[in-house]
Amino acid sequence: MKRKEFIQKTALLSSGFLIGLPHFSFSKKKHFKMGLQLFSVRDAMKLAPLDTLKKLKTMGYQDFEIYGFQSDTETIYGYKIIEFKRVLDDLGLSTTSGHYSFPDYFNASTDQLNRYVDQCIQTAIILNSSYITWPFIKPENRNPEGFKHLSDKLNVIGEQAIKAGIGFAYHNHGYEFEDWGGTSGHQILMQLTDPKFVKLQMDMYWLVHSGKTPKDMVTQNPGRYVMWHIKDMDKVTRDYTELGNGSIDYTTMLPDPKISGLEYLYIEQGGNFAKSSMQSAADSALYFKQNLEGLL
Repeated sequence: MKRKEFIQKTALLSSGFLIGLPHFSFSKKKHFKMGLQLFSVRDAMKLAPLDTLKKLKTMGYQDFEIYGFQSDTETIYGYKIIEFKRVLDDLGLSTTSGHYSFPDYFNASTDQLNRYVDQCIQTAIILNSSYITWPFIKPENRNPEGFKHLSDKLNVIGEQAIKAGIGFAYHNHGYEFEDWGGTSGHQILMQLTDPKFVKLQMDMYWLVHSGKTPKDMVTQNPGRYVMWHIKDMDKVTRDYTELGNGSIDYTTMLPDPKISGLEYLYIEQGGNFAKSSMQSAADSALYFKQNLEGLL
């Protein structure tokens, strides 16, 4: 057989093989780094941030969500932003999102809000973070008018962030799902915020605490839940607890990450530690790696 004929026949056989496997995909499954919201270990980060990050890395954490940016000094965990970025780089770690003090600017002037948002955006750019996130709404604003006002703020911040190449998201708790005569904060946010500017960070604990399921929420808002907070619920008190130690069965609860639009996930435990915050972080990391990582 001549070389040219051999190549042609080989090509035909190869194409026939591929045609015979219509469901075969060469696309790789997306890898999600195991992240941690650093509020979970806030005591350790306050005392010894570098040592804490080193220990978290040994537990398997690769990515973090920050909190506690100080706009007056432009510092985080006692470091200037560029210094903290060097710390992360030296350890081979990343921070892909941050919870910022946007609630303090709920009633601020447009100029005040814009200046603060610019600070947050610049911080995210230096840290190479993808998102800045609105973490909660204060109790006095948890009413229909408050959520309408919040929606306006979210759209403004989101548009400003997008123009700078940074994403913006809102993090839910449980009060968004309280019923106010046929409506809720969540419904108001979904009606009045622009999905192009405002993405969502799903706190699964608070969804379940409110009688919702992550899968249902993703079905209702596909592609919008770009980040997940994964934390467990104490079987008796319904407080926070370590992953695998509570009542939320994440092996059946997790939604499809592709339908969700998932980009990043963070384990979180806001308190109620069995021994210490760092031990809880270690226990939750182990459970995640053994039981949940393979499901994503």
